[in-house]
Amino acid sequence: MVSAYVFITTQVGKVKKVIEEVKKIEGVEEAKAVTGSFDIVAKLSAKDLGTLTKAIIEKIHEIDGVLDTQTAIIVEL
Repeated sequence: MVSAYVFITTQVGKVKKVIEEVKKIEGVEEAKAVTGSFDIVAKLSAKDLGTLTKAIIEKIHEIDGVLDTQTAIIVEL
């Protein structure tokens, strides 16, 4: 199992719509609006890195209003 935080930047006025769409994606545990450099932080989990990557590239990036993402993969120490 692999998990990550995805930091999402949206177009102005699109945060609510993007959050609604992100929450529909399989593997998304939560998605919240935040202040700062990003508009949304989502936590995703998937069976492997390939599945996680597909969720980000083929699902999140395709949502209308998403401008950019940065992903932080969670590591176990």
